[in-house]
Amino acid sequence: MALLVATAAPAEAQEPGSNYVRRLRLQAQLQTLNADLLSHDSATTVLQALCDRHVADAPTIHARRIGTPADPAAANAARAELGAAANEPIRLRRVELTCGEAVLSRADNWYLPGRLTAGMNAALERTQTPFGVVVRPLAFQRRTLLARLLFNPLPCGWEAKAPAGLDEPLDLPAEVLQHRALLQTPDGRPFSLLVETYTSAALIA
Repeated sequence: MALLVATAAPAEAQEPGSNYVRRLRLQAQLQTLNADLLSHDSATTVLQALCDRHVADAPTIHARRIGTPADPAAANAARAELGAAANEPIRLRRVELTCGEAVLSRADNWYLPGRLTAGMNAALERTQTPFGVVVRPLAFQRRTLLARLLFNPLPCGWEAKAPAGLDEPLDLPAEVLQHRALLQTPDGRPFSLLVETYTSAALIA
């Protein structure tokens, strides 16, 4: 069950301007996704709403675990960014967030288990529940450190060019957007560092 239909129609079946219109739609969707993520504390909430809008009988967003090889240097860098002591435990939860079979994003989540409850830590270790759902009782706030577009359907200055110059077939890349963010409690104490990479499956081509 995928949100994205990325395959372009054969050239002979396309109407003039169809690729230009497709680029406009993708640009609007990408900007909307980015704005929604910037304006919500939970990325899972944004992805669930996307899934609900575009998939009949939409499933719940799941966090499918991916293997995480040891990386002490990355762990120490994340610990420093979270303001944690050198001896404070830190864990990495790497997941794919899915709507049915569609992978909408991949996330590396460095978090401090000592700042969560025992029940939250157990859920993160044993279930496919997204991190934002597990820690929702903390009433956390999201502080975005970086938002970077990895894909530009329309080049810089496109609005000043004739549409005919943009009516070329467009292949979507695997990754379209990346966010880096801290999750913190209402008093400003961070407990999670996220690096989220959103896939082209989050766009409706």
